Formats: sequence, structure tokens, C-alpha cells
Amino acid sequence: MSKLAEKVQLDLIHAIENDELVLPTLPEVALKVREAAEDPNISPPALSKVIGNDAALTARIIKVVNSPLLRTSKEITDLQMAVSRLGINYTCNLATGLAMEQMFQATSDVIDRKMREVWNRSTEVAGICHVLCKTFTRLAADQATLAGLVHQIGVLPILTYAEENNELLADSISLNHVIERIHPLIGEKILRTWDFPEHIAIVPGQFLDFSRDSAKTDFVDIVQVATLQSYLGSDHPYTQLDWAQIPSFAKLGLDPRVDVQEDEDLSAAMEAATSMLQ
Repeated sequence: MSKLAEKVQLDLIHAIENDELVLPTLPEVALKVREAAEDPNISPPALSKVIGNDAALTARIIKVVNSPLLRTSKEITDLQMAVSRLGINYTCNLATGLAMEQMFQATSDVIDRKMREVWNRSTEVAGICHVLCKTFTRLAADQATLAGLVHQIGVLPILTYAEENNELLADSISLNHVIERIHPLIGEKILRTWDFPEHIAIVPGQFLDFSRDSAKTDFVDIVQVATLQSYLGSDHPYTQLDWAQIPSFAKLGLDPRVDVQEDEDLSAAMEAATSMLQ
């Protein structure tokens, strides 16, 4: 590991431990949606009113409800119908996840490109999570999707830090090293700061622990398998691991030797799930 990567890593860990790291705040619309959803009596019209203030988010939710995965017999064109169709919790998790895209933007080209990459990978993993969850578990697909969208959220403060640190900006190997080593730690801290439920808050910190074997299938398992599946066909180091030794596959009831992308129905569903999020 380079001296620079080591120094940056120590600086960032020090900042995390002393609560000095500037953590990103949830976009305002996501905060309002989560706040509204805490009211057990909130109605679809009331939630639509909150989301309706954000035209881009409104369009995205209508796009999702009309996607091949969720498509109804007739096209849904208005937000209130979309919210009624998806349900309050589903809409809330989806809106939170999609609103986060606003955060993956930077002023410098290098960092902006990197942020887009992270967001695109997150949407791809989230799409796979959605399908794995629906096909192989009884967990809620909207929460699996949200877990996929936030599993790399810890990369954001590191990229923001790099944007103000020319030396790190110019050294992409050191930057990648720092990201790899500490984004899980930062990600978990961010989600706890945002008051995300425990079963989602633990995802960033644990999804890369390939020996992890919890008592029952959870969202960490789903994100872990989705992450590995997303690298199939590439020469990424994860494809060299012995997947048969990774407990999350067995917990989902998935044969690690089988490429789920080769199953036409599953593959089509994953593509649909990813494109509805992009």
C-alpha cells in the first residue's frame, strides 16, 4: 500500500472515530418522504403530495410502476395511482433510494466520473437484489432494492475528500485502495446517522465478508450474492473466489456454479429491474 493511501486512510479513520468526517445528508425530498411514512395513518394522496414537489422523482416512480416487473394491465400515468399501486412502504423505500442519485455528482470531471460509476454499479446490484429477493426469499423486495442502492454509500465522503486533495485525485491506484479498505466502515456510519433500520444499516459493513454466516437469510446475503453475480464474465478478483465456500449462496438456495444470468427469465427480470432504476 502506498504511503499516500496509508496516510489518507489514517486521516479518514481518525475523522470517523472523532465524528469529524462530514457525512452526506439525505436529499431533502428523501428526508420528507421518510418523515411522512413514519405516520402510520399516512394516505397515498398525502404521500403523493410530498413526492410531487420533486418532478424528476415523480417521473422515476411512475416509470418504475410501469416497468415490466410491476406492470399493471393499464398504464399508470399519475403519481397518486402509482403510490396506491406500490403501497406506502414500497414507495418510501424506492423514493429514498432514487433520490440518492442527486448525491452522486461532483464538480471535478474525474470524481464525477467515479461517482457515476459507483451509482451505476449500485443500480445494477440493486436490480439483481430485487430479483434474487423475490425469487429466492420471503423478504421484502423494496428493502432489498434499497439495500442494493446504498451498499456503497460509504464511497461518497471518500470521493468528496479526494476532490479537495489533489495528490489523491492524481493517484487513482491509491484512491481505489482507500475506497476498498474503508468504504464499508463509513457506509455503515452514514446509514446509522440517517436512522436507517438495523437490517439495512449493517449491509455496507458486512456484504464483503464472504465467510459471514448469519442464522437466517438477510439483506446482507442478498447484496453479497448480487455483488458477486454482477461481476460474472469479468476478470474481477471476486470471480476467482470459490463461491461454493460462500454461505450466502446456500442460504438463498442458489447453486454457486449456476450463472443466474443464463436463466432467460431471471436474466430478463434483472435487466428490467436495473433499467427501471436507471
